[in-house]
Amino acid sequence: MKRMSKNEGFTLIELLIVVAIIGIIAAIAVPGLLRARMSGNESSAIGSMRAINSAQASYSSACGQGGYAATLTILGTACGAGGTQGFISPDMNPATKGVTVKGSGVSKSGYDTDMVKAGAAGPNDGNGVGTFTDYTATSVPTNLGSTGQRGFNTNAAGTIFVDPNGTATGTTPLQ
Repeated sequence: MKRMSKNEGFTLIELLIVVAIIGIIAAIAVPGLLRARMSGNESSAIGSMRAINSAQASYSSACGQGGYAATLTILGTACGAGGTQGFISPDMNPATKGVTVKGSGVSKSGYDTDMVKAGAAGPNDGNGVGTFTDYTATSVPTNLGSTGQRGFNTNAAGTIFVDPNGTATGTTPLQ
């Protein structure tokens, strides 16, 4: 008795159709995922601005004699000989080992965040370091259009400003 061989499996056309469907689904999903990632990065940047404002308020009242720290590194330093921790989280302190440093600031979640002194000189803090009457903190996308679209800045007044073009010069308050 002769047995007939039975061919089982998918044809080449069926496999090509499946691959085409997967490609179409990926083409629809990827832009949405990138937008979600940029939105998450922007939320992190806004959180960094809020953290800096909060840290500066704590520093000013506890260590700065009413003045503000000139850099993120100073905010990350404990006050006085008995101090054990700084005023800002270690991931925002450029002096912390393992933190990605960008200029005098840090690179975190697709944004470059930095802070500089502003205003007139103030009194020395509890560590003998000079303070200032104001500061400017900025957070801009590391790769505009890829890691984020908007730029953010803040100062001692505590308002966070946004720039839809991704620079640090925004004048529109964040809603």
